[in-house]
Amino acid sequence: MTLASRLPAILQAVMKGLPKALQDTHYPQWHHAPVTGLMNDPNGFTWFAGRWHLFYQWNPLAADHKYKCWGHWSSADLVQWRHEPLALMPDEDYDRNGCYSGSAVDNAGRLTLCYTGNVKFDDGSRTAWQCLAVENSDGGFDKVGPVLPLPAGYSGHVRDPKVWQHEGVWYMVLGAQDLHKQGKVLLFSSANLHDWESRGEIAGHGVNGLTDAGYMWECPDLFPLDGKHLLLCCPQGLARRAERFLNVYPAAYLVGDFDYASAKFNHGELNELDAGFEFYAPQTALAPDGRRLLVGWMGVPDGEEMLQPTREHGWIHQMTCLRELTLKNGKLYQQPIAELAQLREAEQRWQGEASLAPGLEAKRLELQIELSGELGIHFGGGLTLEVTGQGITLQRPGLATGEPLYRYWHGKVSSLQILCDSSSVEIFINHGEGVMSSRYFPQSSERLSFNGESEVTLRYWSLRSCMIE
Repeated sequence: MTLASRLPAILQAVMKGLPKALQDTHYPQWHHAPVTGLMNDPNGFTWFAGRWHLFYQWNPLAADHKYKCWGHWSSADLVQWRHEPLALMPDEDYDRNGCYSGSAVDNAGRLTLCYTGNVKFDDGSRTAWQCLAVENSDGGFDKVGPVLPLPAGYSGHVRDPKVWQHEGVWYMVLGAQDLHKQGKVLLFSSANLHDWESRGEIAGHGVNGLTDAGYMWECPDLFPLDGKHLLLCCPQGLARRAERFLNVYPAAYLVGDFDYASAKFNHGELNELDAGFEFYAPQTALAPDGRRLLVGWMGVPDGEEMLQPTREHGWIHQMTCLRELTLKNGKLYQQPIAELAQLREAEQRWQGEASLAPGLEAKRLELQIELSGELGIHFGGGLTLEVTGQGITLQRPGLATGEPLYRYWHGKVSSLQILCDSSSVEIFINHGEGVMSSRYFPQSSERLSFNGESEVTLRYWSLRSCMIE
């Protein structure tokens, strides 16, 4: 189907789908979500020409993964956002099976997208091209085309370019699978974004002593933070461990030292990035004030995603809140960006035994809790949080069987910051030492209630809606 024939179908899907999505009680009030259809990975998160830009994988035609465009939002302040013209559609031979994930850079004053063109063949094989597109005067993007073919020695699963500039040289990390079906992260360099030189493998299965590290690493992101370098990644096929890496595909990070001259990344063990039920494909951006900000997809490929009840209303998935990253004693901390405090309405406080605490309306809520013992929190019958001396257990019913599913965070818990939005919960533990992000789908009310003998101090705010213009 040609571009000209796709556009009317997309326009019709948006016009018909948006009212239906907004009628869904599960539709978020202040997180990013698709106006219709399926949304997944954040792409091209960057600051450019006085505005923030956040692109995203989007299938406007159905709540499935079959047709991938790039949607586009922008913001001056990270709170109020607006829709921008559709950035990319899979309308060329080199991206005909999807404009897959990537990043955005300021190339001499021109906002430039770096993305993967996905191509599948009739015999079941596939290839991938790393491609460029440049913003035009109408706010759309003109495709430049492929600048990097499939590297020798790797399967057709090579994708998700994250590009940045260091001392006048462009660098790119790519998620990849080698011919032995082992997941890798590849590094390339370029003087001009068009001609790329391989610098080798910097992480993955069999690199730096990592074993049982999976068959494909997606969505790499390498950046400096507080004197070290971090590599974010999504290793598919990673061996599950006792109460860790329990999602079908987890998100993880490595901390180490990266040397540009030798193209070597010496790092420690693989760490779980978010211990909740839904978190994947995180991407970061550097703010003008020096903060490293992150946004992730509050979803996970495969698993139970296609059983989510929002599909009955023609939409599925949302982004996480935006987060600020810091590194303390070799551990990554994540906290909601300070700008989100602008959404707060009147502050409320309460102190006493947890079982006596008032029930709270959790549709749009920020809740801060100081605690000294065991605590239980119930989210409208759809999710339960339990704090013990060992840490946190999240429980919710599986969408396939109704049987309980669990996620865990281990450690002493002294404080919680919980952000709720219709059908999502983001739990920040000990001022960002741990995070658990999850969707949940209450049948009736998003009411939040407490139990337990712990003395608690509560501060909470209702959050105002912040729909995208």
